Amino acid sequence: MSSKATIYSFLFLGLAVTALLIVAPVVYAVSLSFYQMDSFVGAPKWAGLDNYTRMLSQWVFWRALINGFIYSFGTIIFQVVLGIGFALVLNQVFPGRNIVRGLSILPYLLPTVVVVLTFKWMVDGSIGVLTTMMSALGLPQVQWFESPGAAMASVILVSVWMWTPFVTTTFLAALQTVPSSLYEAAKVDGTNAVQRFFHITLPMLKPILTVIVLLRAVWMFNKFDVIWLLTQGGPVGATEHLAILSYKQAFGQFDIGGGAAVATISFAILSLVVFIYFRLFPLDTE
Repeated sequence: MSSKATIYSFLFLGLAVTALLIVAPVVYAVSLSFYQMDSFVGAPKWAGLDNYTRMLSQWVFWRALINGFIYSFGTIIFQVVLGIGFALVLNQVFPGRNIVRGLSILPYLLPTVVVVLTFKWMVDGSIGVLTTMMSALGLPQVQWFESPGAAMASVILVSVWMWTPFVTTTFLAALQTVPSSLYEAAKVDGTNAVQRFFHITLPMLKPILTVIVLLRAVWMFNKFDVIWLLTQGGPVGATEHLAILSYKQAFGQFDIGGGAAVATISFAILSLVVFIYFRLFPLDTE
């Protein structure tokens, strides 16, 4: 087989797998949003845009949309700031650096359910480690899952702890590509560490920073498992975002069309955000 035939074979295989596992489910989900169904095996009834107008007219949808933006922005800001900070530290020369670099990725390797259950145990109102420590210090007990603000803070905290190592590793790899001669020349010119960061490091990290922010935005806006395992969208919908709302509509209230409509709107919002993002921050291909 010629090299060209091999290339076309892999290309065809990749397109076929993409069409089967990604495109087809998306098309099917969008098509469900135009029907009224109470189960996946029930007879569908054409509803047109009724599911969209019904969901858009409900306050729970707009609350979920706002919660999604709060959760996404909160996790992205902390992940990026902490990720860059940890990457700068791990890029320095110190004893045991390779061991620390290896250990820094461990939170990203843990299963989500393990992280969530561990956090729930740590903040348990009776025997939790954090609860006991705060009590010993004379601090008031935090109702992590009973108050709306604390519940949102808890899902953001767990998400940041889990996925900051990914951002750290990415930025650390990007830092390896920055020529040391730039820093040496800047030191000769009398610049300090802060000036070197903003005038050398940050501009060199801009391409990877652009991609990381976009990827984290897409993943966090759609993140389901952490919030569902921690709060299931509670209390009183305080942590319920569009992914949770779509699941509850489809499998909790047996409103398949409404759940599919929420998922489709979420997909449309993300597509619009990605389009605007690339117009504002185009990738430098030169």
